[in-house]
Amino acid sequence: SQPHLGDLTASHLTPTSIQLQWTIPEGTFDSFTVQYKDAQGQPQVVPVDGESRTVTVSDLVPSRRYKFNLYGVWGRKRLGPISTDAVTGPAPPEQEEEEPPSRPQLGDLTASHVTPTSVQLQWTVPEGSFDSFTVQYKDAQGQPQVVPVDGESRTVTVPDLVPSRRYKFNLYGMWKRKRLGPISTDAITAPPEEEEEEEESPARPHLGDLTASRITPNSIQLQWTVPEGTFDSFTVQYEDEQGQPHELPVDSESRTVTVP
Repeated sequence: SQPHLGDLTASHLTPTSIQLQWTIPEGTFDSFTVQYKDAQGQPQVVPVDGESRTVTVSDLVPSRRYKFNLYGVWGRKRLGPISTDAVTGPAPPEQEEEEPPSRPQLGDLTASHVTPTSVQLQWTVPEGSFDSFTVQYKDAQGQPQVVPVDGESRTVTVPDLVPSRRYKFNLYGMWKRKRLGPISTDAITAPPEEEEEEEESPARPHLGDLTASRITPNSIQLQWTVPEGTFDSFTVQYEDEQGQPHELPVDSESRTVTVP
Protein backbone atom coordinates (compact mmCIF):
# COMPACT_ATOMS: atom_id res chain seq x y z
CA SER A 1 0.00 0.00 0.00
CA GLN A 2 1.05 3.60 -0.52
CA PRO A 3 3.06 4.91 2.45
CA HIS A 4 2.08 8.07 4.31
CA LEU A 5 4.08 10.96 5.67
CA GLY A 6 3.33 12.01 9.25
CA ASP A 7 4.58 15.12 11.04
CA LEU A 8 7.72 17.21 10.44
CA THR A 9 9.25 18.96 13.45
CA ALA A 10 12.40 21.02 14.10
CA SER A 11 14.71 20.84 17.13
CA HIS A 12 18.32 21.38 18.21
CA LEU A 13 18.24 24.93 16.88
CA THR A 14 21.65 26.60 16.70
CA PRO A 15 22.66 29.85 14.99
CA THR A 16 23.74 27.93 11.86
CA SER A 17 21.86 24.61 11.88
CA ILE A 18 18.48 22.99 12.51
CA GLN A 19 17.69 19.32 13.06
CA LEU A 20 14.53 18.00 11.39
CA GLN A 21 12.61 14.90 12.48
CA TRP A 22 9.62 13.25 10.80
CA THR A 23 7.31 10.29 11.31
CA ILE A 24 6.05 7.64 8.89
CA PRO A 25 2.81 6.27 10.34
CA GLU A 26 2.36 3.73 7.53
CA GLY A 27 4.55 2.02 4.94
CA THR A 28 8.16 2.71 3.85
CA PHE A 29 9.78 5.17 1.42
CA ASP A 30 12.73 4.64 -0.93
CA SER A 31 14.25 8.02 -0.01
CA PHE A 32 13.40 11.56 1.15
CA THR A 33 14.23 15.07 -0.03
CA VAL A 34 14.34 18.23 2.11
CA GLN A 35 13.92 21.50 0.22
CA TYR A 36 14.36 25.07 1.51
CA LYS A 37 15.65 28.45 0.40
CA ASP A 38 18.93 29.83 1.72
CA ALA A 39 19.57 33.40 2.92
CA GLN A 40 20.05 34.52 -0.68
CA GLY A 41 16.70 33.03 -1.72
CA GLN A 42 18.33 30.20 -3.69
CA PRO A 43 16.60 26.80 -3.53
CA GLN A 44 18.62 24.12 -1.72
CA VAL A 45 18.07 20.36 -1.77
CA VAL A 46 19.19 17.86 0.90
CA PRO A 47 18.79 14.16 -0.10
CA VAL A 48 18.12 11.66 2.71
CA ASP A 49 18.04 7.85 2.54
CA GLY A 50 14.80 5.97 3.13
CA GLU A 51 15.83 4.53 6.50
CA SER A 52 16.46 7.90 8.15
CA ARG A 53 13.93 9.87 10.18
CA THR A 54 16.19 12.83 10.97
CA VAL A 55 18.63 15.14 9.21
CA THR A 56 20.63 18.21 10.27
CA VAL A 57 20.49 21.17 7.85
CA SER A 58 23.66 23.24 8.26
CA ASP A 59 25.21 26.45 6.88
CA LEU A 60 22.19 28.53 7.93
CA VAL A 61 22.10 32.18 9.02
CA PRO A 62 21.43 33.17 12.67
CA SER A 63 18.04 34.58 13.73
CA ARG A 64 16.40 33.76 10.39
CA ARG A 65 13.10 31.99 9.68
CA TYR A 66 13.29 29.06 7.28
CA LYS A 67 10.51 26.96 5.78
CA PHE A 68 11.39 23.31 5.20
CA ASN A 69 9.45 20.98 2.87
CA LEU A 70 9.98 17.21 3.09
CA TYR A 71 9.00 14.89 0.23
CA GLY A 72 8.97 11.09 0.24
CA VAL A 73 9.96 9.12 -2.87
CA TRP A 74 8.07 5.85 -3.33
CA GLY A 75 8.56 3.99 -6.58
CA ARG A 76 8.15 6.60 -9.30
CA LYS A 77 6.03 8.89 -7.14
CA ARG A 78 7.05 11.84 -4.99
CA LEU A 79 4.61 12.22 -2.12
CA GLY A 80 4.15 15.26 0.07
CA PRO A 81 5.29 17.68 1.12
CA ILE A 82 4.98 17.98 4.86
CA SER A 83 6.32 21.30 6.09
CA THR A 84 7.54 23.18 9.14
CA ASP A 85 8.92 26.62 9.92
CA ALA A 86 11.84 27.20 12.27
CA VAL A 87 13.98 30.17 13.34
CA THR A 88 17.72 29.69 13.84
CA GLY A 89 19.23 30.73 17.16
CA PRO A 90 20.75 34.17 17.67
CA ALA A 91 24.41 34.76 16.98
CA PRO A 92 26.61 34.34 20.06
CA PRO A 93 27.84 37.62 21.55
CA GLU A 94 31.32 38.71 20.59
CA GLN A 95 33.91 38.67 23.37
CA GLU A 96 35.13 42.22 23.18
CA GLU A 97 37.93 41.75 25.69
CA GLU A 98 39.66 39.05 23.67
CA GLU A 99 41.47 39.73 20.45
CA PRO A 100 39.47 38.12 17.62
CA PRO A 101 41.22 35.30 15.75
CA SER A 102 42.70 36.16 12.39
CA ARG A 103 40.67 35.55 9.28
CA PRO A 104 41.44 32.08 7.87
CA GLN A 105 42.52 31.54 4.30
CA LEU A 106 41.50 28.94 1.72
CA GLY A 107 44.33 27.44 -0.33
CA ASP A 108 44.03 25.17 -3.37
CA LEU A 109 41.24 22.79 -4.41
CA THR A 110 42.21 19.71 -6.43
CA ALA A 111 40.37 16.65 -7.76
CA SER A 112 41.63 13.05 -7.71
CA HIS A 113 40.39 9.46 -7.62
CA VAL A 114 38.11 10.19 -10.57
CA THR A 115 35.71 7.35 -11.42
CA PRO A 116 32.74 7.24 -13.82
CA THR A 117 30.37 8.23 -10.98
CA SER A 118 32.46 10.02 -8.33
CA VAL A 119 35.24 12.55 -7.77
CA GLN A 120 37.35 13.02 -4.64
CA LEU A 121 38.19 16.62 -3.73
CA GLN A 122 41.08 17.80 -1.53
CA TRP A 123 41.83 21.31 -0.32
CA THR A 124 44.35 23.16 1.83
CA VAL A 125 43.89 25.77 4.56
CA PRO A 126 47.25 27.56 4.80
CA GLU A 127 46.14 29.83 7.65
CA GLY A 128 43.55 29.68 10.44
CA SER A 129 40.64 27.26 10.81
CA PHE A 130 37.06 27.11 9.53
CA ASP A 131 33.87 26.09 11.28
CA SER A 132 32.70 24.06 8.28
CA PHE A 133 32.91 23.80 4.50
CA THR A 134 30.39 23.53 1.68
CA VAL A 135 30.94 22.03 -1.76
CA GLN A 136 28.54 23.25 -4.44
CA TYR A 137 28.10 21.98 -8.00
CA LYS A 138 25.37 21.38 -10.59
CA ASP A 139 24.22 17.86 -11.43
CA ALA A 140 23.62 16.45 -14.91
CA GLN A 141 20.17 18.10 -14.99
CA GLY A 142 21.61 21.50 -14.07
CA GLN A 143 20.17 21.41 -10.55
CA PRO A 144 22.32 22.92 -7.75
CA GLN A 145 23.65 20.38 -5.25
CA VAL A 146 25.23 21.03 -1.85
CA VAL A 147 27.61 18.76 0.07
CA PRO A 148 28.25 19.91 3.69
CA VAL A 149 31.66 19.06 5.21
CA ASP A 150 32.84 19.51 8.81
CA GLY A 151 35.58 22.01 9.62
CA GLU A 152 38.23 19.38 10.42
CA SER A 153 38.06 17.63 7.04
CA ARG A 154 40.27 18.39 4.07
CA THR A 155 38.75 15.85 1.65
CA VAL A 156 35.32 14.69 0.49
CA THR A 157 34.05 12.29 -2.18
CA VAL A 158 31.18 13.57 -4.36
CA PRO A 159 29.06 10.57 -5.50
CA ASP A 160 26.17 9.99 -7.94
CA LEU A 161 27.85 11.72 -10.90
CA VAL A 162 27.45 10.97 -14.62
CA PRO A 163 30.30 9.39 -16.63
CA SER A 164 32.35 11.47 -19.11
CA ARG A 165 30.93 14.78 -17.88
CA ARG A 166 32.72 17.98 -16.85
CA TYR A 167 31.79 19.32 -13.44
CA LYS A 168 32.82 22.57 -11.77
CA PHE A 169 33.15 22.34 -8.00
CA ASN A 170 33.12 25.41 -5.73
CA LEU A 171 34.29 25.11 -2.11
CA TYR A 172 33.29 27.70 0.51
CA GLY A 173 34.58 27.98 4.07
CA MET A 174 32.28 29.06 6.92
CA TRP A 175 33.95 31.21 9.60
CA LYS A 176 32.11 33.25 12.24
CA ARG A 177 28.87 33.44 10.22
CA LYS A 178 30.82 34.48 7.11
CA ARG A 179 31.10 32.45 3.94
CA LEU A 180 34.59 32.82 2.46
CA GLY A 181 35.62 31.78 -1.02
CA PRO A 182 35.03 30.06 -3.25
CA ILE A 183 38.03 28.15 -4.48
CA SER A 184 37.18 26.12 -7.56
CA THR A 185 38.30 23.25 -9.74
CA ASP A 186 37.00 21.44 -12.80
CA ALA A 187 37.01 17.66 -13.23
CA ILE A 188 35.77 15.27 -15.90
CA THR A 189 34.39 11.95 -14.70
CA ALA A 190 35.86 8.80 -16.24
CA PRO A 191 34.09 7.15 -19.20
CA PRO A 192 31.71 4.28 -18.41
CA GLU A 193 33.28 0.88 -18.12
CA GLU A 194 32.87 -1.13 -21.32
CA GLU A 195 31.14 -4.39 -20.51
CA GLU A 196 31.72 -6.17 -23.83
CA GLU A 197 34.28 -4.58 -26.12
CA GLU A 198 33.51 -6.94 -28.99
CA GLU A 199 29.90 -5.80 -29.29
CA GLU A 200 29.08 -2.77 -31.37
CA SER A 201 27.93 0.09 -29.17
CA PRO A 202 24.21 0.93 -29.62
CA ALA A 203 23.25 4.01 -31.58
CA ARG A 204 22.44 7.17 -29.65
CA PRO A 205 18.67 7.23 -29.02
CA HIS A 206 16.47 10.17 -29.94
CA LEU A 207 13.47 11.76 -28.28
CA GLY A 208 10.45 12.50 -30.45
CA ASP A 209 7.35 14.52 -29.57
CA LEU A 210 5.87 15.29 -26.13
CA THR A 211 2.10 15.84 -25.93
CA ALA A 212 -0.39 16.42 -23.13
CA SER A 213 -3.86 14.85 -22.85
CA ARG A 214 -6.47 13.80 -20.29
CA ILE A 215 -6.23 17.19 -18.64
CA THR A 216 -8.19 17.38 -15.36
CA PRO A 217 -8.28 20.13 -12.72
CA ASN A 218 -5.42 18.47 -10.81
CA SER A 219 -3.55 16.23 -13.26
CA ILE A 220 -2.18 16.04 -16.79
CA GLN A 221 -1.18 12.94 -18.72
CA LEU A 222 1.97 13.23 -20.83
CA GLN A 223 2.87 11.00 -23.79
CA TRP A 224 6.08 10.93 -25.79
CA THR A 225 7.66 9.04 -28.64
CA VAL A 226 11.13 7.56 -29.09
CA PRO A 227 11.63 7.26 -32.85
CA GLU A 228 15.06 5.66 -32.55
CA GLY A 229 16.93 3.62 -29.94
CA THR A 230 16.15 3.03 -26.26
CA PHE A 231 16.73 5.01 -23.08
CA ASP A 232 17.69 3.72 -19.63
CA SER A 233 15.02 5.87 -18.00
CA PHE A 234 13.17 9.18 -18.27
CA THR A 235 12.70 12.16 -15.95
CA VAL A 236 9.85 14.70 -16.06
CA GLN A 237 10.71 18.05 -14.47
CA TYR A 238 8.26 20.84 -13.65
CA GLU A 239 7.60 23.57 -11.10
CA ASP A 240 4.49 23.74 -8.92
CA GLU A 241 2.44 26.89 -8.28
CA GLN A 242 4.86 27.94 -5.50
CA GLY A 243 7.78 27.70 -7.92
CA GLN A 244 9.22 24.61 -6.20
CA PRO A 245 11.05 22.19 -8.55
CA HIS A 246 9.68 18.64 -8.90
CA GLU A 247 10.98 15.53 -10.62
CA LEU A 248 9.08 12.41 -11.70
CA PRO A 249 11.27 9.39 -12.56
CA VAL A 250 9.83 7.13 -15.29
CA ASP A 251 11.11 3.69 -16.32
CA SER A 252 12.54 3.10 -19.78
CA GLU A 253 9.59 1.03 -21.03
CA SER A 254 6.97 3.70 -20.38
CA ARG A 255 5.81 6.25 -22.91
CA THR A 256 3.23 7.93 -20.70
CA VAL A 257 2.99 9.36 -17.18
CA THR A 258 0.37 11.23 -15.19
CA VAL A 259 1.59 14.40 -13.44
CA PRO A 260 -0.46 14.89 -10.23
